[in-house]
Amino acid sequence: MTERLLNYIEGRWESSAAGEALPVLNPASAAVLAEVPLSPATEVDRAVQAAAKAFHGWRRAPAGERIQPLFKLKALLESQLDSLARTVTNESGKTYAEAVGELRRAIENVEVACGIPFLLQGRNNEDIAPGIDEHMFRQPLGVVAAITPFNFPGMIPFWFLPYAVATGNCFILKPSERVPMTSARIFQLIESAGIPPGVAQLVHGGRDTVNALLDHPGIRAISFVGSTATARYIYSRASAAGKRAQCQGGAKNPVVIMPDADLPMATRILADSAFGCAGQRCLAASVAITVGEARQSLTERMVAAARDRKVGYGLDKDIEMGPVISSASKGRIADLIARGEREGASVLVDGRNRSVSGYEEGYFVFPTILDGVPPGGELARTEIFGPVLSLMHAATLEEAIALVNARSYGNMACLFTSDGAAARRFRYEAQAGNIGINVGVAAPMAYFPFSGWGESFFGDLHAQAEHGVEFYTQTKVVVERWPRDWSRRF
Repeated sequence: MTERLLNYIEGRWESSAAGEALPVLNPASAAVLAEVPLSPATEVDRAVQAAAKAFHGWRRAPAGERIQPLFKLKALLESQLDSLARTVTNESGKTYAEAVGELRRAIENVEVACGIPFLLQGRNNEDIAPGIDEHMFRQPLGVVAAITPFNFPGMIPFWFLPYAVATGNCFILKPSERVPMTSARIFQLIESAGIPPGVAQLVHGGRDTVNALLDHPGIRAISFVGSTATARYIYSRASAAGKRAQCQGGAKNPVVIMPDADLPMATRILADSAFGCAGQRCLAASVAITVGEARQSLTERMVAAARDRKVGYGLDKDIEMGPVISSASKGRIADLIARGEREGASVLVDGRNRSVSGYEEGYFVFPTILDGVPPGGELARTEIFGPVLSLMHAATLEEAIALVNARSYGNMACLFTSDGAAARRFRYEAQAGNIGINVGVAAPMAYFPFSGWGESFFGDLHAQAEHGVEFYTQTKVVVERWPRDWSRRF
């Protein structure tokens, strides 16, 4: 019998009353792993009410006490790393090594949030005026929620959860209905870590569940990661309801390769960026722009790297790339490759219509390279979210930067070069929130905010680090005067 996943509300695991549930599929085999309920608005309300009740005590707990369960959670995540990584691989399709890597980033965010007694400090000015002192304190918002995507089920919830909880808020997670099993495992560890009932809760569901979170008057802030269209929708609806919102959207990330770049290194890193996680990450390189003489050599090397990449089930030995998330994604990616052909691009390596022995029902798209993609074409502007790399060519760095900046997205831009002056110019002029120099995935460590510009981000404060602390707190300024003769009044 297929397991039906439970919600975690007020410290208890509960069956949803939802009449509808969706299958959770292994993308490598299309096998059903579990069922996820589409929780109704009444269950969202129950979670919010439980969080509001827990908030009164949790916000009064000293910061040093609030982080003690996070220390325990870090140890539990470390001890269960292998089991969690296997769950991530089975429901998202990525390789075991990729799953371990994202869980390491999750643990890193827990570690940073454990520094909240320092990160939460305010400011003071003594004698801001004669006999008057002024202080700024940071206080929690109340009940907050996050809606997370399928591509990093083990990492992205931790962009939000540890910061929200450590700053004194109560947190509700609605994970992607495509990959809910990892979140269920994480919340088992949260329960074991001793986070009090109502402080961290899990509610499964789909669009109606999301709308219930966005509209609920008891929720003060919403965090989201997903496509740009959905990010814009979430931001608009949440902000219209008076909530804070940080919404990470899609991307079309360019990588520029100069003639003086270390081409063997650049090829290896670029292949990992474009084809890692089957291209399903918001920091995947999707466009490579060669400058001048780099064109022929880089193209030949990338073609060889794409053809040599080992594709299959992520838990099998030596596999370097898994499937995409669904049959619909596979079809959409194939359609976009065909669109690129119609626009005049040449398909140098074609990953369509291929299968993996033993996993013929899986949603596999092999690494694909298109050359001569027109900069003004639809493919140059559309996020493919699959293992497809488009090649463009420029005569100069100036021309390449112009191509980089001719996008509505602004998540990441990278440059490969041996020239410090070129690197400095690129990092100064490239219009993106995350810049990589001789780096193919410019993913900020947890000590820095995960930046994003343009249509890659809607909001003001990003996830992680000090931005996370600021997002989940509100400032209170206190101006004090204590008369000199105060003691004489008693």
